[in-house]
Amino acid sequence: MAREYAVNGIILMQIRLFQEQDSSQIALLFHQTVREVNISDYSPNQVQAWAPDDINFRDWSKICSERFTFVADNRGEIAGFGELEANGHIDCFYCHKSYQRMGVGRKIYAAIEGKALELGIQRLYSEVSITAKPFFQHLGFMVVQKQEVECRGETFINYVMEKYL
Repeated sequence: MAREYAVNGIILMQIRLFQEQDSSQIALLFHQTVREVNISDYSPNQVQAWAPDDINFRDWSKICSERFTFVADNRGEIAGFGELEANGHIDCFYCHKSYQRMGVGRKIYAAIEGKALELGIQRLYSEVSITAKPFFQHLGFMVVQKQEVECRGETFINYVMEKYL
């Protein structure tokens, strides 16, 4: 199930499901995005805790395979990804630092929402960073609550957000 996006008949990007060979690119994309994009809203210590030096702190292949993980594939380069769990939870949702504000996130989200509707999920929800909050609001998500969470000894502010389909 891949959706292709083209300009003047030339395929620029494809939204498709995760494949095992995507793991290393996704790990690096996550790490770089948090360290170079989210740094505008979080302290260096918070960013270090969120995206530790060991980019394989998470078993990317296993977790991405267990969920509906959609990737934006730009001719072999992963431009972004988002994970949908069967209960409507959107876990990781990141766009590569070089693909910010280019519509990549909207395309990934459209695939997630389409899959949710196909599965009969009526509510999507996520824990959203300060950085991502405006993006999710633009998609129609509402803030349920602001919260403080702890990760590797650092405390972060994020937002529980939801959208009814």
